[in-house]
Amino acid sequence: MSNRILKRLAGAVAALAVLVGAAEAATAPILLVDAETGKVIYGQAATDPWYPASITKLMTAYVALDLVRQGRASLDTLVTISPAAAAEPPSKMGFRPGTQLTLDNALKIIMVKSANDVSWAIGESLGGSVEGFADMMNETSRRIGMHESRWYNPNGLPDARQWTSARDMAVLARALMRDFPQNRDLFAIPAIQFGKAVMANHNGLLGRYAGADGMKTGFICSGGFNVVASATRNGRRIIAVVMGQPSARERDLKTADLFDYAFTQSPGWTSQSLDALPASASAAPPDMRPFICGGRKAPAIDEGPGAIAGNGAEGAIAQFMGQTAAASPAAALAAFSTAAVRNRALPPRAPLQPVAVWIGRSPAEGQTLLAEQENAAKTAAAEARAAKLEAAKAKREAAKEARAAKLAQAKERAAEARANAPAKPAAKPASLAAKAAPKAAARKPQSGIPQSATAYTSTAAEAPVIPAAKAKPAHKAAAKPAPKPAQQAKAASKPAKAKADE
Repeated sequence: MSNRILKRLAGAVAALAVLVGAAEAATAPILLVDAETGKVIYGQAATDPWYPASITKLMTAYVALDLVRQGRASLDTLVTISPAAAAEPPSKMGFRPGTQLTLDNALKIIMVKSANDVSWAIGESLGGSVEGFADMMNETSRRIGMHESRWYNPNGLPDARQWTSARDMAVLARALMRDFPQNRDLFAIPAIQFGKAVMANHNGLLGRYAGADGMKTGFICSGGFNVVASATRNGRRIIAVVMGQPSARERDLKTADLFDYAFTQSPGWTSQSLDALPASASAAPPDMRPFICGGRKAPAIDEGPGAIAGNGAEGAIAQFMGQTAAASPAAALAAFSTAAVRNRALPPRAPLQPVAVWIGRSPAEGQTLLAEQENAAKTAAAEARAAKLEAAKAKREAAKEARAAKLAQAKERAAEARANAPAKPAAKPASLAAKAAPKAAARKPQSGIPQSATAYTSTAAEAPVIPAAKAKPAHKAAAKPAPKPAQQAKAASKPAKAKADE
């Protein structure tokens, strides 16, 4: 068995142990409510604190619409993207700092695209600052009857201090329906179109579940996959809040099952109201990051892929996600059974009918601004390419100059080395020349050249002194025998013969 397999098994066992231990203390919040009466059809862990993620944007929308209702803002109020807003992480529109859009378009964008940069800009523009807008969110929550919610930002990005509950979100959903009926379509937009781009709503029930008409999804690793959804059938509207699910697909399927169950139920006069639900014993939300994302990086948007498939701990996660006994078999199937939804899927989404959004005050101004931004982007790209080419040319020139300088330095060092080297002797020492002279004299002349021809051709001052040839002794010269008379006569006759020949 390879080390990799052993590590995987060890990780699965560790996750299983942690999950089994955590399951006794945490249950995924689920709540079904009749929208008109506020009666609870089914609930579990409904008041437990939970991290809301992007369903926070429902609270942002309520505060913004409430300011419009009070006359303190209008749907034409311009929202400005600040550098801080532009720096928020995805999901976002990616607008440049200084970009302005109407509050109406901003609300449509955050409900469909779940854009964190636009939500942040709404908070800054309407509240003076994000902190000021969070104060307005908290004051509004208390006023409409939300008990467990604590707000610190308008987009739902991770903040350990920002909590809510399934009950509070159901209260908020009912308040939006009751107080702003004219804005009901805001929460049911299937898609938006900005320029040429079409962006579908993250709510996977819209256009796929019959009667689904809102509202908002959300995801962070610490809270799992959440949704506040509404559906209408035969004139009756149900609100479903499902939180802490391990994937968007599983969340959508379970919510659809819960709707199917709710539409078969009629809460009686003994059914609990939202206000009557008992308070939670939990002091803080559970952190689901180890169970949802593990060691992986969080998805870039609030509709990331499911995280439990194939990790070896599906049973433990299912136990973690629902420990309380369900009130009926149908609700139990919808709320707890991961296996029941594994091989199922909702029908394909109906053809999208996007709603146009734009920057600026009007579509015409938006087109102009968008064209200007596109041209500016093209110009910036061209300038960047030119700068890159210029930088590459400068780099090549610098390298060429460096090589030339290096070569010049090498030549200079070589010249200095030659100048500083000790001079070589011009001639051999006299003692060596004296020793060499007898040997040179003893050599035979080459090719008939006299010995004297091999002498140095240097100046007299530089020429070595050659010893004179020794004269023969007189006694040796005298001892040479005189020629004989016959020889003398023969020698004397040679000239005469020569003359006779002439």
